[in-house]
Amino acid sequence: MTDSGQPPSPDRLINLVAGEDHEEAVACLDRLNAADADARKRVLRALRGLAEECQSSFDGLAVALATFLNDDDRAVRLTTAKLFVTLAQSEPGVVLPVVESLAARLADNEEFYYVRARSAETLGYVALEHPKEVSEPEILADLRVGLSFDEPEVKEKLAKAIEYVALGNPDRLRHQVTSLAEHLDDESELVRYHICTALVVIGCEHTERLSEAADALGNRLTDESPYVQGRTAEAFAMLARSDVGVDTVPDLDRIDSVDDEMPSFLADRVRFARRVSQDCHHSGAAPEGLGTVESIRSGTADIAGEITAPDGDNECPHCGLDLPDGRPPMCPRCGAPQ
Repeated sequence: MTDSGQPPSPDRLINLVAGEDHEEAVACLDRLNAADADARKRVLRALRGLAEECQSSFDGLAVALATFLNDDDRAVRLTTAKLFVTLAQSEPGVVLPVVESLAARLADNEEFYYVRARSAETLGYVALEHPKEVSEPEILADLRVGLSFDEPEVKEKLAKAIEYVALGNPDRLRHQVTSLAEHLDDESELVRYHICTALVVIGCEHTERLSEAADALGNRLTDESPYVQGRTAEAFAMLARSDVGVDTVPDLDRIDSVDDEMPSFLADRVRFARRVSQDCHHSGAAPEGLGTVESIRSGTADIAGEITAPDGDNECPHCGLDLPDGRPPMCPRCGAPQ
């Protein structure tokens, strides 16, 4: 017997979830709502740790967990949003029942922007495997508008979500090429990479749309990031292979390096673009599997991992700031003890 008036301990709730005793786990989560904020955070952090190993154990618990997305405590909401990110990375189906709740957090202009960013990130992972569930025009508009946030960490999550929406269904963003291209000069390398990748994905199915972003993409040939340069070369190769009026790949010599010194990601795409530009309107499959949704989808997460700073354990649990290794005793942004 358990004391129904007491909030659950982290260990008890973990045991219930791991043992897939979902009825009792839901009852414990209901009691957790009455606990103090520190207790709620401790339990949710423990659940996030379990989710890193046993995502499928959470099937059927998403609705009960989603109540904490509306918690009065900002840190509780952020911890819950991070928990959903962890679940969606490997088991996006687990969070399908709460897509509307996540979309509501994203759309709330009064919500803490890191909660909005993590909600967007979760929706992006869902869109990869279940594109119809994240295809409402309102959700897509909130993702695109969110790219205007001032916080780079937030824009990076939103840009990744947009890329994943495109990978899940290139059709959904084909009318957004011009507005997305406006963010190709963002200060964040990761934002530029995700948006450029989203545009190339759209171009895989709707190459004619890439011509709307040709000028903005041309400016990325001299980008400081070899990954952005590589995606740009890939985009122009696709345009050169099409019948939309871009007959040659422009200014490839602006990429200031010889092939032997380029990172392989960039070198492969420059060779691809040069080959195609010498044989415009080439038909057939893209050389080396480039210029396809499948090739982009299989490698984009690894590339983003090389670009981005370490995540997760080095984040302030209160405001989401990436902290340096060793974790300072106090967060430099919000002042919370670590």
